[in-house]
Amino acid sequence: MRLDAHQHYWDYAANAQDFAWMTEDLVAIRQNFLPADLAPLRTQAGIEGTIAVQAREVEAETDFLLELAARDSSIRGVVGWIDLCAPDIETRLERYADASALKGYRMLIHDRADPDFADSADHARGVGCLAKHGLTYDLLLRTIHLPAAIRLVDRMANQPFVVDHIAKPLMDGSDWDEWERGIRAIAERENVLCKLSGMVTEADWSNWQAQTFKPYLDTVLEAFGANRLMIGSDWPVCTLAGNYGETLAVVEDWAAALSADEQAAILGLTCARFYAV
Repeated sequence: MRLDAHQHYWDYAANAQDFAWMTEDLVAIRQNFLPADLAPLRTQAGIEGTIAVQAREVEAETDFLLELAARDSSIRGVVGWIDLCAPDIETRLERYADASALKGYRMLIHDRADPDFADSADHARGVGCLAKHGLTYDLLLRTIHLPAAIRLVDRMANQPFVVDHIAKPLMDGSDWDEWERGIRAIAERENVLCKLSGMVTEADWSNWQAQTFKPYLDTVLEAFGANRLMIGSDWPVCTLAGNYGETLAVVEDWAAALSADEQAAILGLTCARFYAV
């Protein structure tokens, strides 16, 4: 089983106002990216299914992704968006109680001005409601957000978490020490997994080399172990720096030196277990 644990779909033409994060340097992805666009790329790469992750901070995003999942069986699960800080969060969660394709939620922690947002009272209260609904939580972080994320995790031993994009270290190495301390520390929490994704867009988009990522991949492997790692493309964001196949190959080629069981975990089984797909 080969699964892409992290990719996005969006109808930009109909919802441009929802994509404020697409600044001028991201103009190349200001267009529609839908299942029919990914299908031939998945087939070529040998990817059987994907986890579609939210890209807009509106609850309509969750509905949009669930509608796509209902029509396309390659979408094995959805990570939606909900305002976890809302006072009526329990009522909002109940609205999706029967949505079997909904596997978890994500908020854009790394876009918040407060580096301690992850552990803020309202956010923590909302995240604390997820486990009883059988829902996961994707931690979208940068290095600076790891301490607060660790505090959040420490409050919720029964909540399944996954760190997106290995916490987005700067691929010029400038935050290596801080990132390594943080990623090793959060990996000590056994309810936290990690996605091997989002690396090419943290490097020089036009001049990256796969070897650049090896120290980071080696570190997360040592910290988490293969059974808590999962490959993700971050398509179509990755297309800013490389195509679908090239992006997946960064992890696939690195993992080729590992055992067959380790490769199987990273390339699909960990994702299937975490998201129950």
